[in-house]
Amino acid sequence: MRKEEPISTIMATDLVTLSINDDLVTAEKLFIDNKIKHIPVVKEKEIIGMLSYTDLQRVSYADVNDDETSIESYVYNTFSIEQVMVKNIIAVPPYTSIKDVADLLTRKEFHALPVVEDSELVGIVTTRDLVKYLVAKL
Repeated sequence: MRKEEPISTIMATDLVTLSINDDLVTAEKLFIDNKIKHIPVVKEKEIIGMLSYTDLQRVSYADVNDDETSIESYVYNTFSIEQVMVKNIIAVPPYTSIKDVADLLTRKEFHALPVVEDSELVGIVTTRDLVKYLVAKL
């Protein structure tokens, strides 16, 4: 393992994103279809927030299942992306070391970090990415 290997070597760059104009039903579909847990919310290419699947579940009164779709749709349409997303996000530049990102995620209560360069979202790194990296190095 190289101590100063940049996060750009393991970050995801094929990004699924949302805008604040999207709705939570769309967000849930993106989470499920793409098998992901975090979606950056962007205005053009600038990140303005982060929505996690956990955030989405917090506003739902019922578990996801076909019998409760109409209830969830009603609940999801009661809230906006902007109301549910985390706004005060921490982002890192692509040259940040994997070690520093791992340390930051260990100390904070979140599991994904947007990677930003020149105010533009260029990637996302999750705790899953870090575990996959570690497993590949062992």
